[in-house]
Amino acid sequence: MRESVIVGGARTAFGKFGGALKSKQAVELGGIAIEGALDKAKVALSEVDEVIMGMVLQGGAGQIPSRQAARLAGLDWSVQTETVNKVCASGMRSITLADQIIRAGDAETIVAGGMESMSNAPYVAAEARWGCRFGDKKMTDLMLRDGLHCAFQHVHMGEYAERIVAEKGISRQLQDEWALRSHRRAVEAIRQGLFKDEIVPVACGAGSYADVDTDEAPRADTSTEKLAKLPSAFVQGGTVTAGNASGISDGAAALVVMSEEKAIRERYLPLASIIGHTAIAAEAPYYTITPGLVIQKLLQKTGKSLQEIDLFEVNEAFAGVVLASGSLVGWNEEKVNVNGGAIALGHPIGASGARIVLTLIHALRRRGGGLGIAAICSGGGQGDAILLRVDE
Repeated sequence: MRESVIVGGARTAFGKFGGALKSKQAVELGGIAIEGALDKAKVALSEVDEVIMGMVLQGGAGQIPSRQAARLAGLDWSVQTETVNKVCASGMRSITLADQIIRAGDAETIVAGGMESMSNAPYVAAEARWGCRFGDKKMTDLMLRDGLHCAFQHVHMGEYAERIVAEKGISRQLQDEWALRSHRRAVEAIRQGLFKDEIVPVACGAGSYADVDTDEAPRADTSTEKLAKLPSAFVQGGTVTAGNASGISDGAAALVVMSEEKAIRERYLPLASIIGHTAIAAEAPYYTITPGLVIQKLLQKTGKSLQEIDLFEVNEAFAGVVLASGSLVGWNEEKVNVNGGAIALGHPIGASGARIVLTLIHALRRRGGGLGIAAICSGGGQGDAILLRVDE
C-alpha cells in the first residue's frame, strides 16, 4: 500500500476575536497558509493535485471556500478542491482525508488544512426570507449557531465542559492551573522563537497590525490569582470560565501531503510520515472525552503502547477536556502540549486540527524525532487523532 508523508506546512499567527486579523476573511487566511506551506516545502504550484480545507463558519463566505483559498494562493483552475466541515476536527480530517486519497492512488500531492475567521462570522435575519410582516425580528449569530452550540440539545459547548468536570471531579483550581500552564508555555515558546518555522506573516495594512507574525492571545501577565477572579461563563456557580477555555480566534493552517513514492522520486525531504489515524463518535455531551477515547483507539489500531509516544498535541477546547481525557489515557503530562495550547494560542475552529498537527511536527523535530499523536474533539460527540513519525 502507498504511504503518505508531510513535506511542508505553514500557518498564520492566530488573532484574537476582533483583533489583528479581523480585516481578513477566512479564505484570505487560507490562501496565505496554502501559499506559505508550498513555499516552505519548495513544491511548485503546478505539482498540486488537490486542495482540501476545513472551515466551519461557511455562512456568507461564498461558494466552496476551499476553491477560493486555492485560487488566492495562485493555484490553477485545474486543481480540484473540497471543503470539510467536521466542526473543530475539520482541519485534521482534511489531512487524514488527503492521506486516504493518496493511499488509494488518486493523487500524489495534496494541500490540506483549515481556516476560520470567527471575527467575520455574520449575523443573519433567518425569518426575513418570506417577509417580516409585523413587529421586531431577532438576528441569529452564526458563530454560535453553527460553531459553538450543540444542534441536538441546544446548549453551548461550555455547558458540556461543565458536566464532564463535575462528573470527573475536576476542580476549578486544576482547570485554572492548566490554563496558566498553557499561557506560560506559549509565552516562553514565542520568546524563544519556536513558532517561527510554522508561521507566515499576514499583511494587514498600516499601523500596529501591519505585519502579523505572532500569536496574539498568549498572556505573560496572567496568574492563578487573576484566573481565580473570573466568573463562570456558562453555568451559574460553575467552574468553566473564559480563562480556562479556548479563545475565539482567527487563523489558518495548511500542510503539503505527498505520496512517499513521489517524495523519494523527486527528492523532497519529509518532515513527518503519517503512520495512522482514526476517529470516534459518542453521544453529543461526551465530545469532551473523545480525545482520550480516540487516542486509546489509535494506539490499539497501530499497535503502539502509550510509552512509545514521545509527544501529544491535544486541542485545548477547555482545560476540562484535556484533564478528563488525560484521566482516561494516563499519559505523562510533561509530554502534552509542551509549547502551550488553544487556551493560550486560540481556537479558530476550522483551523485548529491542522495547527496542532503542524505544531506537533516541529516539536518532535526539535527533540530529534520520534512518535507523536495529535488529537481533537468536535461538537456533536466526535473526535479525531493522527499518529506521526518524525525521523532524526
